[in-house]
Amino acid sequence: MASLDGKVALVTGASSGIGRATAMALGKEGAIVYATARRPESLADLRAAGIRTLALDVTNEGSMIEAVRTVEAEWGAVHTLVNNAGYIQSGALEEVPLDALRAEFEVNVFGMLRMSQLVLPAMRERGAGRIVNVGSMGGLFTVPGAGAYHMSKYAVEALSDALRYEVRSFGVDVVLIQPTGVRTAFADVKTARIPERAGPYAAFNENYNAFVGALYAENARGIVSATDVARTIVDAVAASRPRTRYKVGLVAHALPGMRQLLSDRLWDAAMARLFPVTSRAGRTSPATDGDPAAG
Repeated sequence: MASLDGKVALVTGASSGIGRATAMALGKEGAIVYATARRPESLADLRAAGIRTLALDVTNEGSMIEAVRTVEAEWGAVHTLVNNAGYIQSGALEEVPLDALRAEFEVNVFGMLRMSQLVLPAMRERGAGRIVNVGSMGGLFTVPGAGAYHMSKYAVEALSDALRYEVRSFGVDVVLIQPTGVRTAFADVKTARIPERAGPYAAFNENYNAFVGALYAENARGIVSATDVARTIVDAVAASRPRTRYKVGLVAHALPGMRQLLSDRLWDAAMARLFPVTSRAGRTSPATDGDPAAG
């Protein structure tokens, strides 16, 4: 693994979780790290640990330009951009407000692309650079109740594939990280839940929220830590010839493989058992009755 001494890394969404762990991990390996977040005060502990910090809102053009210019003014170019900023928008698609969906895409997709556009000219001029996009295994399959999130992560798959081919001749590598569920702060888990409300999806929402709560419980299996993902990102940054994709966690290997093997009907049947559209205490919804292999 190559040394990161002197390599300049810009990390988005570093106020918590994967971004915070990645900034610390890259710094420990000798990289010159700029950790960024919308609220710079949330980065105080990173700053105390010797990590440089900047205000950066990936939904604000001026903020993105200013952050990249600040780094390039001192170092000439960003060597590594870690596009980590992102969040989950949950809810049955019929009930997801379009403004909420647009807001999620602004962070998860458009912000990622715009940050890449901003660092690429200097990377191309130097003939070297690395863009690490934090995606998800959720870009490879879809579960009900999280369709908006999966839509954004499918888009990250396409973005990463196209960008990788387009910039490789300039000496720039594009890497996609695909973690399974990541154990994170309670506040982040709370945002993954669907707001409780009456209506046709009330029972579905209740079942979905129960599933999310169990998934991120302290003793739950199949979940990785932010540190696990950060280690993988460091490996991708330090590799002389990085892989195009890095899955993190056993579930990130197993579930996409299972989805490829199952027909749509069988997958739907599995999802219906995990996320009933009626109360678990009530009768199974007619929509999930019948032969799952039919059609």
